[in-house]
Amino acid sequence: MKRHLISAADLTRDDAVLILDTAEELARIADRPIKKLPTLRGRTVVNLFFEDSTRTRISFEAAAKRLSADVINFSAKGSSVSKGESLKDTALTLEAMGADAVVIRHHDSGAPHRLATSGWIGGSVVNAGDGTHEHPTQALLDAFTMRRHLTSGTGQDLAGRRITIVGDVLHSRVARSNVHLLSTLGAEVTLVAPPTLVPFAVESWPCEVSYDLDAVVGKSDAVMMLRVQRERMHAAFFPTEREYARRYGLDGDRMARMPEHAIVMHPGPMNRGMEITAEVADSDRCTAVEQVTNGVSIRMAVLYLLLGGNEPAVTTSRTATEESK
Repeated sequence: MKRHLISAADLTRDDAVLILDTAEELARIADRPIKKLPTLRGRTVVNLFFEDSTRTRISFEAAAKRLSADVINFSAKGSSVSKGESLKDTALTLEAMGADAVVIRHHDSGAPHRLATSGWIGGSVVNAGDGTHEHPTQALLDAFTMRRHLTSGTGQDLAGRRITIVGDVLHSRVARSNVHLLSTLGAEVTLVAPPTLVPFAVESWPCEVSYDLDAVVGKSDAVMMLRVQRERMHAAFFPTEREYARRYGLDGDRMARMPEHAIVMHPGPMNRGMEITAEVADSDRCTAVEQVTNGVSIRMAVLYLLLGGNEPAVTTSRTATEESK
């Protein structure tokens, strides 16, 4: 792997499979009485969040702590950022404190790349979501979830699997990262959205585009519903919420047309009744809660591979088991 994780497009197939396999090993820790490894003892991980977050921030914090790292949570609200401090000065402050890794979520697309290439930070930079650009660890945890349900497991990619991503693709960093990663893993990706919510130059993406959910839902191995990001919309992208739900929402009838083995996914938070009904969200086929659990394992794997030693994760796991006796 490279020193930073900025974009899902930077990952080769071997990189992605290595992360997924490592996460599979690390996931076993969740079943133990003591859920910690000594791998990153003495390392410092900073969660640098300029945007509100629940799942991602807590997930990265839990991942770092399970690897015994020291964690510093930095929120732009209530910090010197609210007084006008620049990203550069904030980064230099973190570097002076000895940050080994900075996990950054920022409202501006490209901020993590700027941080990684500026020389302000000596450690690794992990993109936890930048504007409408990318969210690579979300794509990894989604692929991890799909692999568990749709393949035979360790060492496998998603070759030939048909993945449908539905909704507000225009504003979705999750969709962008998933398209890149899933295509790298061999999946056939189809985006479904109103024409107004399809990004410019989408024809250059490694995927198909459809405007008819009913035409593709019956042949999908996984259907990922995206949240309608009304906070990023400054114009009318569709007539009404009711019309959007009728054309692009996933309800019980549409779910019944999916293959028996197919799963329903959602990165959260959900707009219940709009992109997904409560019936679908609460069904056994919906993996939204499982995705949150898998997010901790994936982020442990990313931090382990960026900052950890040369030993395999399973070896470290045995060491932790011995220490806990």
